Amino acid sequence: MIDGLIDLMIDGMLDFSVWQIIGITLLMTHITIASVTIYLHRHQAHRALDLHPTVSHFFRFWLWLTTGQITKEWVAIHRKHHARVETKDDPHSPQVAGISKVVFEGVELYREEAAKPETLDKYGFGTPNDWPERNLYSGHANAGVALMLVLDVLMFGIVGITVWAVQMAWIPFFAAGIINGVGHWWGYRNYETSDASSNIVPWGILIGGEELHNNHHAFASSAKLSSRWWEFDIGWLYIRSLAILGLAHVKKTAPKPVIVPGKASIDVDTVTAVIANRLQVMSQYAKTVLASVHREEVRKASDASHRGILKKAKSLLIREESRLTSEAKQKLESALKHSHALQTAYVYKQRLQSIWQERTASHERLRQSLQEWCRQAEATGIRSLQEFARTLPRYST
Repeated sequence: MIDGLIDLMIDGMLDFSVWQIIGITLLMTHITIASVTIYLHRHQAHRALDLHPTVSHFFRFWLWLTTGQITKEWVAIHRKHHARVETKDDPHSPQVAGISKVVFEGVELYREEAAKPETLDKYGFGTPNDWPERNLYSGHANAGVALMLVLDVLMFGIVGITVWAVQMAWIPFFAAGIINGVGHWWGYRNYETSDASSNIVPWGILIGGEELHNNHHAFASSAKLSSRWWEFDIGWLYIRSLAILGLAHVKKTAPKPVIVPGKASIDVDTVTAVIANRLQVMSQYAKTVLASVHREEVRKASDASHRGILKKAKSLLIREESRLTSEAKQKLESALKHSHALQTAYVYKQRLQSIWQERTASHERLRQSLQEWCRQAEATGIRSLQEFARTLPRYST
């Protein structure tokens, strides 16, 4: 009998091969990732979708087992991150705390913020406060991960401790470290938001779609994180599958521009559509106007020095002005001084942005401002700017 217990402790109840254990471990960590992105992030923090109570409770239970995560804490900290992004009050900004701190010590930053009652009170509203939450999930958060350790050892034997360790490290490293750190430090950007959020890779699989972080900051309340046709958000795939089964209801996704071919006049509907899709509009302006003018000016540059100055300003032309450092502003100003066409295209970018920043202006006033912008853009003689101005009236709701 003793020998049998020893064998059980070494091999576990289930006689899995090493590769089977690895596969099961990855599956369990992926379920945890899906629980974080679907339940905590898109459902609870941003209310982008509703979940059937059974599905919602499964995610809550699974996160209790594999992370000991308290819903209210996670939601409050994430909402504060959006509200105070990249300021001294951001709970986990690599721009403030440093990239190494957030990547490798993100859990400590999380714990520090979770210990602040004012954060939980201000940002943690609307999260579960039922009997299971009070008496199990929040009341005994560590009991879940302890139970998971016991289950892993029973299933896999002594190697179950390693399986458990991987489960415990997965979310702190990938969510707290990679998304909060690298997602605000390195990658590509579809939208020039006022923060430094980036899409790490276009295939959101490993972290459930959270890799598409710039898209998320552009449209925080969208249940879908992918924007381009070549981007893939596996979390969205799961949400759509749940919706087909009647277990989820999508409340909001990012707005999609509606283009009406042949529409030539700017009306109130145009203004509403342009403002609603302003991030997409500016993304299109960057690709079709700024990039085109910059490419042509580099080609026409008279000498290598002039060409070098223009090349250094390429990424600065599209960057949100609030994110330009003093050094970056100097480089940009130097490039604009060398090119009248580029300066014109940049000024028109600023003027277009200023239209939807007129918060108190009436729709009629905004319509007139947009109409005047298009008229003057047509008169610049810059072909790509003229063509862009002709597309704006086609926007519709």
